[in-house]
Amino acid sequence: MRILITGNLGYVGPVLTRFLRENLSEADLIGFDTGFFGHCLSGASFLPEALLNRQVFGDIRELPPDLLDRVDAVVHLSAISNDPMGSKFEAVTGDINQQATVRLAKLAADRGVKNFVFASSCSMYGYAEGGARKETDPTQPLTAYARSKIGSENAFAELDLGSMTLTSLRFATACGMSDRLRLDLVLNDFVACAITSGEITVLSDGTPWRPLIDVEDMARAITWAINRKSVVGGKLLSINAGRDESNYQVRDLAEAVSRQVMGTKVSINAHAPPDKRSYKVDFALFKSLAPDQIPQVMLDESIRRLREGLTDMGFADRNFRTSNYMRLKALERHLEARRLGPDLRWRPLIHARG
Repeated sequence: MRILITGNLGYVGPVLTRFLRENLSEADLIGFDTGFFGHCLSGASFLPEALLNRQVFGDIRELPPDLLDRVDAVVHLSAISNDPMGSKFEAVTGDINQQATVRLAKLAADRGVKNFVFASSCSMYGYAEGGARKETDPTQPLTAYARSKIGSENAFAELDLGSMTLTSLRFATACGMSDRLRLDLVLNDFVACAITSGEITVLSDGTPWRPLIDVEDMARAITWAINRKSVVGGKLLSINAGRDESNYQVRDLAEAVSRQVMGTKVSINAHAPPDKRSYKVDFALFKSLAPDQIPQVMLDESIRRLREGLTDMGFADRNFRTSNYMRLKALERHLEARRLGPDLRWRPLIHARG
């Protein structure tokens, strides 16, 4: 089996690559990435891409169609990957996260790819009062990132997929340790705060709901979708990926971290205005269709892995929110150095004189 992974040099990619190599050992794995965050390694003992058969560098907006020849499955991770980046680069987010995504899906169908896996997001449910949201419930995307995800899903329905099976995995909020760690994710941020300062400050009143999924379980769900047959869920499937027990309020996450990092103080802003990004999610369909791939890494285990990973790195940066572990900061450094243009395309390096 030949698998193309786009955006493999990000947070999920190294964990997915290792998971696929361990579970589909004979697979021909190809990575495609522009390299924005390739240098953002976190405690890796070797370059994660050594597990690939081939690494290709390029812009997802210009992926060469012949790269899809003889590919059995595409795992599409490439994206402007969070709300702060989407807010700063709203137009580019639409270009990369939606237009380029739909183009890639069409190319894949035309080239005879059997399975296309899209890393979508539960964030499209936005502010959702009441019960847990099912796939059939209305979406209310509040950010450019969330709008790009539901926009792509809606566009897929208009494509001629031919014989291709397409799965949009609406992932819960990612968490957990990776060889390219992100600390702009709620649980990861809390663990980093606890380790470096002994204090977690919850900027909201702590009541917003977030479903969580460990990055290893994201890889587990992707592996299921790579092999999914259309008789299981249909040719075109959008599905919440996570488990019901992993819906948490933000204050519960902070308290869980404080229990594992002894001496951590938690402060909550009880007078904060409501955080509109609050939603519980129903994962019954995923449990029904993929019972053997239900997430296995529970909250305490994710925290333990993060704590041990950061400790092994000797991580002690109290100012980590200005570091490359915050993906927006990494992009801003590229822009300041004029390596990237405002459209987030690489520019020829300008060498200083003298």
